[in-house]
Amino acid sequence: MKPTLQLKLSQHLTLTPQLQQSIRLLQLSTIELNQEIERFLLENPMLEREDGDGSDFGAAAAPPSASSSTETQSSGENAESPREEAAEADPSSYDEAGEWLSAASGSGSKRDDDDDVDFQEFQAAETSLRDHLDQQVALSPLSDRDRALVRFVIEALDDDGYLHQSLEELLPLLSEELELDIDDLIIALHHVQNLEPAGIGARTPVECLSLQLRAMKAEPVRDLALKIVDHHLELLAERNFVKLKRLLGCDDDALRAAHALICRLDPHPGSRYAAQETRYVIPDVVVRKLRGQWVVNLNPEAMPKLRINALYAQILQQNRGTGGGLTGQLQEARWLIKNVQQRFDTILRVSQAIVDQQRQFFDHGEVAMRPLTLREIADQLELHESTVSRVTTQKFMATPRGVFELKYFFGSHVATDTGGAASSTAIRALIRQLVDAEDRKKPLSDARIAELLGQQGIVVARRTIAKYRESLNIPPVSMRKTI
Repeated sequence: MKPTLQLKLSQHLTLTPQLQQSIRLLQLSTIELNQEIERFLLENPMLEREDGDGSDFGAAAAPPSASSSTETQSSGENAESPREEAAEADPSSYDEAGEWLSAASGSGSKRDDDDDVDFQEFQAAETSLRDHLDQQVALSPLSDRDRALVRFVIEALDDDGYLHQSLEELLPLLSEELELDIDDLIIALHHVQNLEPAGIGARTPVECLSLQLRAMKAEPVRDLALKIVDHHLELLAERNFVKLKRLLGCDDDALRAAHALICRLDPHPGSRYAAQETRYVIPDVVVRKLRGQWVVNLNPEAMPKLRINALYAQILQQNRGTGGGLTGQLQEARWLIKNVQQRFDTILRVSQAIVDQQRQFFDHGEVAMRPLTLREIADQLELHESTVSRVTTQKFMATPRGVFELKYFFGSHVATDTGGAASSTAIRALIRQLVDAEDRKKPLSDARIAELLGQQGIVVARRTIAKYRESLNIPPVSMRKTI
């Protein structure tokens, strides 16, 4: 075949840079958005914060007689059809310059008492498990050799306080010049197990619980609990109370008291000293009830306040045609300000639509949650379903009932006898209510829960009840039975 040239006309959708940025900002969480804005602030000198958190070069260098003005943004546009603007830079005036405050370090630094200096809050240092144990070892009447061995064993503990390595495995790690044997490590382990909190240095969960019971005052309930832990813990886990009473020769009251004592023990005694990472959630919107109506407002703490740098804008206006890269950076700054405002406008619209659909939830709780899909909200607001999906991902709503991710209000549905539908969230809440109100001596089985829901007109299969129960971390019927 001969190679030939052909002309072909076709149409395809091209995303403008502004639209791409709008979509990207829409799917970011609040923390990720702040990180993205910080990057823009570092790269684009035409952009600055209104609240003065960033480097406000315009305000610092401006003449004091000028008045300030900020750029206005247009809102109400959908995230999928933002307009491109190529406005000329308007001459802007400036805020009155403020004083720079610096905190000097060192013994020779001075400051006036009237200076408005913000002191950083220092977080109290948390004591680790090893530090807590080392402090006790330092006060113990041990020789230097024994104290070193005890600290060697402490270093081998995990974060829960368990010793998973055997003493035979630890012995070769010590220097041969010390001429130590396994008995020396056994003695050191006993010293560790006598430290606080009780249960430290255990090699198994049974030994951990046993150490905690042995540290208590001797009494009949403790002795019975110790027998159960040392010899019959598996029967207790299986809730085989009949066999336990026969083997131990005790009555219901004694077994119930011993069971309650064992439940109060801590199977992970070292975890209380583990460093816990706290995850902070900044809600994007806040829901309040005003005059009988649930109203959604944007959280001002989550909204970055941006504006065009007035000094650079005036320089660009005075040097028309010679601005070079500043003209492009001005347009990028305008795009960012507009897209950030548009992002929050879209979040507000979607959040208000969700609240309007789930009014019964805010009035009566989870049992009144109605089934809701992304398409319903998209059709109501004339948005694309993918836009609603981006808005509801990693965006949070603060309500009188708690802080929820926007996706929490969407869920599958189950048919009812009347031809309607019940939300899966409401069914989970009903299951929780039934389990909380059940007789612990005769807990409800999954089939019985399905039967009770059927009496309320909600048709749910037993396997669906089991799936919902597991998602709620509710143990099966055999594990919920008590004496």
